[in-house]
Amino acid sequence: MSNQMSAPLGNQESNKVETSDGHLHQAELVRYQSLALAKFSEVAENMRSPRSGSNTPRLGHTYFDPHPMVTEAWECLRKSVVKFKGHMVGTIAALDQASDALNYNQVFVRDFVPSALAFLMNDETEIVKNFLLKTLHFQASEKRIDCFTLAQGVMPASFKVLYNPTRGCDVLVADFGETAIGRVAPVDSGFWWIFLLRAYTKATGDYSLSQMPECQTGIKMILSLCLAEGFDTFPTLLCADGCCMIDRRMGIYGYPIEIQALFVMALRCAHQLLRVEGDGKEFIKLIDNRLSALIYHMRSYYWLDFKQLNNIYRFKTEEYSNTAVNKFNVIPESIPHWIFDFMPMKGGYLIGNVSPARMDFRWFALGNCMAILCSLTTDEQSVAIMDLIEERWQDLVGEMPMKAMYPALDTHEWRIVTGCDPKNTHWSYHNGGSWPVLLWLLTAACVKTGRPQIARRALELAECRLAKDGWPEYYDGKDGNYIGKQSRKMQTWSIAGYLVAKMLLEDPSHLGMMALEEDKNMKPMLTRATTMPTKLHPYY
Repeated sequence: MSNQMSAPLGNQESNKVETSDGHLHQAELVRYQSLALAKFSEVAENMRSPRSGSNTPRLGHTYFDPHPMVTEAWECLRKSVVKFKGHMVGTIAALDQASDALNYNQVFVRDFVPSALAFLMNDETEIVKNFLLKTLHFQASEKRIDCFTLAQGVMPASFKVLYNPTRGCDVLVADFGETAIGRVAPVDSGFWWIFLLRAYTKATGDYSLSQMPECQTGIKMILSLCLAEGFDTFPTLLCADGCCMIDRRMGIYGYPIEIQALFVMALRCAHQLLRVEGDGKEFIKLIDNRLSALIYHMRSYYWLDFKQLNNIYRFKTEEYSNTAVNKFNVIPESIPHWIFDFMPMKGGYLIGNVSPARMDFRWFALGNCMAILCSLTTDEQSVAIMDLIEERWQDLVGEMPMKAMYPALDTHEWRIVTGCDPKNTHWSYHNGGSWPVLLWLLTAACVKTGRPQIARRALELAECRLAKDGWPEYYDGKDGNYIGKQSRKMQTWSIAGYLVAKMLLEDPSHLGMMALEEDKNMKPMLTRATTMPTKLHPYY
């Protein structure tokens, strides 16, 4: 549990702090904080105490809403728990009995993140600790794809429990991408693991796990992969297509925003977790150097608002000098037509990818929300992203929060970029589909920027259908009206994402385990965002 304190965002009239313009003003925040101290003192002791085997959430406390969906969600989440030798080690991807299991019966690292946060927020920490240690064990194992051996620091995409008849017992078997679609190693797994290790540490106040030599080595092995010197001229991380949540061919190869935002989050979490002993000090120095360059690069070249779009539209090309404005030689004629109608006067976002002669102007929800949480974006940019979501609500949220990517690829572009992928058709799956799991990221970003009313609005939409529809993995259609064509039901991260969003709105102090405030020592000056900031949430 984070040691910062915050007030529950309950439904009581006395706790409402939004103004007509949707912002939290200074005087109201002071009042909000006063209420927080009073409320928090009543429940602080219970929130710190470990729970002893209870099978239901703590519905009696003021910070937890006893919505009927919450009880159902917890029951479903507990059914998804995987045990190994009597110990809980994770949650499977889905419990849909009507569909073939395929790999949905495995514990995926990225899928377990919202489940882990839900358990941590409910003071059920053992399953998270076990998961962190089991995945760490796989990191050092030999990983082969055909005749090639992967680096030691790579974390698995997933693992499952199998019965070994030779040994006569259950064993854990990990997948590092050798059986995945496209055979792509999960770049994001190591970043999520570091994120979860910090979340566990913040939630429990127990530093003994992260300070274990094995965990310190695990962090350093991940960092060694990411911070290795090469031919790169950019501080961003070069990746293959399909290496993260978007795990199929969708044209995100290069320097995708999702990986860069997770990279920043992992570097900043590792900075807090590493011990300043031995080579730990050298790793911290490497992190500082990379973060400074990476944050400047992302804020400068990935940021897009109305003013910057107009600048790119007027770019000159073939500039050969150190003073070039169009540093990546982006051809203005390559700007997609849709962006001119989509970009509002108020708002902005980090675009999907930047590399030589290429800008991917698509919106990616996970990358932008994570950028807010790790303070990759400035306060002004974070607020501008929230403004964009409000301005383009129907496009980005629609009837079911929220679009993983916008807009969808279609016709010739879809054939070229996806390779005619039958699953990523127009407004389906990763190609413009709506993913309920993104609720937790949206809610956390809303709380951090002082805009909880946006998250409440999204949560209300989800509560209208999500449980009735059987907790689908994703929804199809431009507005997210239809349960996905190949969507699994009883999808665990849809369930957990809802729970995390619900609990975070009830008790914003949980934000401390999943968000980081800006490090003012490495803040590059930037003034592109045109939206004035509101007071950001202080409890992280």
